[in-house]
Amino acid sequence: MPVSNGLRRLLRIRDLEEEQQKLALSSALGELQALEQAFTAAQASALSGREEVTRSAHSGDGTDRLAGMVQVRAAERFMLALRPRIAAARLQAARLRQQFLDKRVERRQAETLIRETESQDAVEASRRGQQTLDEWFRTRARTNAEADRPVAEKPEVRTVQETGAIPEEGTEFHP
Repeated sequence: MPVSNGLRRLLRIRDLEEEQQKLALSSALGELQALEQAFTAAQASALSGREEVTRSAHSGDGTDRLAGMVQVRAAERFMLALRPRIAAARLQAARLRQQFLDKRVERRQAETLIRETESQDAVEASRRGQQTLDEWFRTRARTNAEADRPVAEKPEVRTVQETGAIPEEGTEFHP
């Protein structure tokens, strides 16, 4: 039986759903990467502020020391705000990754079903073709055998008068 249009539509829908999940996952991973980069930048800013505090302690400049402490505190507060967002983004990315993989499995199941149906159709078509070919050869062989067989001649029917034979006793004769 050929692959139905409904099955082909199902495959197309599964393909589109997989593509949507892939885009959602890509977006979530991009957001996670941006948050992690912001966290890394905040760590670098905190480190820079600490270095500023250390330099100002040696030079005795109070404003640089105060600026360094403010920079460290702001970076730490930013990192503190980013941690839960990063954790939520990781969970979201993991959930979307699982949904994407589920959609991929569904699409592959539909593809497998179509491929198996097409394979069965090909086997059936091959079998029918072989049956047709076998029948053609059988018909051809029968036709050739009949053509090669000598045609039996019609037996001559002779009457007793023509043959001049006398019927044997006990044999009934009806002219």
